[in-house]
Amino acid sequence: MMPMARKGASPENTKAAFVPLKESPAASVDEWEVRPSGMLVQKRDPDSVSTPARTIRVRVKYGAVYHEIYLNSQTTFGELKKLLSSRTGLHPEDQKLIYKDKVRSSKAYLDLSGVKDGSKMVMVEDATAQAKRFLEMRRQAKIEKASKSISQIGLDVDNLASQVSALETVISKGGRVAEKDVVNLTELLMTQLVKLDGVVADGDLKLQKRMQERRMQRYVETLDALKIKNAMPRAANEQMQERQPQAKKRAPPSTVVVTTKWEAFDSLFSPTAASTASSTATTASGGSTVSSASASTPKLDWEIF
Repeated sequence: MMPMARKGASPENTKAAFVPLKESPAASVDEWEVRPSGMLVQKRDPDSVSTPARTIRVRVKYGAVYHEIYLNSQTTFGELKKLLSSRTGLHPEDQKLIYKDKVRSSKAYLDLSGVKDGSKMVMVEDATAQAKRFLEMRRQAKIEKASKSISQIGLDVDNLASQVSALETVISKGGRVAEKDVVNLTELLMTQLVKLDGVVADGDLKLQKRMQERRMQRYVETLDALKIKNAMPRAANEQMQERQPQAKKRAPPSTVVVTTKWEAFDSLFSPTAASTASSTATTASGGSTVSSASASTPKLDWEIF
């Protein structure tokens, strides 16, 4: 069944009555918030303020004194605490603002919490927050002190490292240095190592502390090796000088043995054989030599050409 047009209505008005409505884009759940009055409104973006802000007067009671503060109505309770800190001398983190029997967060907005011109609130000292802040301050002070100590020890070790390099260069080239210099440098490094051991560090500072400890240990080991190498030539010379007199004292008396042996050769042109004679001499232990010889002189036949 076709819908009938109302009597006296124009066709254009009839068509306009059936135009569908455009749907508004639905906002996400995160874009909504509940006001103190219970009204559900869209959450305000702190960077973009839609309504013009106005200045309001707030009366804050701290102890027996009321402090009147003029500020923007769209600021937070944290900003109000900063303004009160300049008047009361109480740190903003140690303050606790109570409005309508509720402790307000520092991130909450004044207008969204229902604060208006002439509103009253109470400020009390937060002992728990104050204790936490003191502990945090002490922790930061310890960290800063440990960082300065490790940095200073690192600078001192850098100066000692240059001296270690100089000694190593001299000894590696065959030179010699005073043993006292090596010992004093080792003692200075050990003193710095003891100082570093007394530093209490955590986290990244603990890692820096370990790196400095290993660095100093390497330098001490290098000095020990240089000390041994530097003392080796002196010890070798002393041992050689000590061995030479002992060798002279222990040398046995020399003995001389003289032996003479005579041989007689026959002539190549003589048919007769020549007899040989030998003599032997024996030397006694006292050093005297006795020789005896007995031989018959051979007769040689000579021919004239």
